[in-house]
Amino acid sequence: MTIRAAQAPDAPAIKEVVERAYAKYVERIGRRPGPMDDDYPALVAAGEVFVAVQQAIVGVLVLRRQPDHLLVENVAVDPAFQGQGYGRMLLDFAEDQARAWGVDELRLYTHQLMVENVRLYHRLGWQQTGRRTEHGFARIYFSKNLTAPGA
Repeated sequence: MTIRAAQAPDAPAIKEVVERAYAKYVERIGRRPGPMDDDYPALVAAGEVFVAVQQAIVGVLVLRRQPDHLLVENVAVDPAFQGQGYGRMLLDFAEDQARAWGVDELRLYTHQLMVENVRLYHRLGWQQTGRRTEHGFARIYFSKNLTAPGA
């Protein structure tokens, strides 16, 4: 498996992976999660999307550089590949990118009903920093300081 920057021809496959990855949450949340409706051609053109490839695209990572942190805007793994460590590999890649770009902190958020994600982030050493409702979504916010011991 390799992780690389997405290219324009990847956009349809990226959209399909995200659709499949988030489909199970639509009923639980009561609406489509935001990443399902993102403009992937524009995100790819902006250089914000990375893909995990194993013959085909199996994972998607959207990173947004901020002045004081790197925002992990989206991590999505095709359901056929979930539970095999791809999400963890994408998050490790995000850490590597942050370090390469000279950023000491990662941030992300997830919907409070995506309990699998909440448990994963805690296990991987992310610290919960808050909860609030934004754009109609009940979000839990996390951060990870890359200069902390063990990071």
